[in-house]
Amino acid sequence: MLKYIKHYAESIDGITIYPVISLLVFFIFFVAVLYHVKKMNKEKADEISRLPLEENTGNKEAHHFENFKHA
Repeated sequence: MLKYIKHYAESIDGITIYPVISLLVFFIFFVAVLYHVKKMNKEKADEISRLPLEENTGNKEAHHFENFKHA
């Protein structure tokens, strides 16, 4: 099966550019996320880091789920 796909892919003209494009998209996305995290203020980062640990989030859906769980 892989041999068939490899043979088919080799017959397509200009297919060698797609791995380069995908690498560039990944690298640009990674750098953008890294830049966003570096520019984030410390208070916001601390707030986000505490989210999974907070019990009372004030979210109505979470409260509804807790009521459903106890019923």
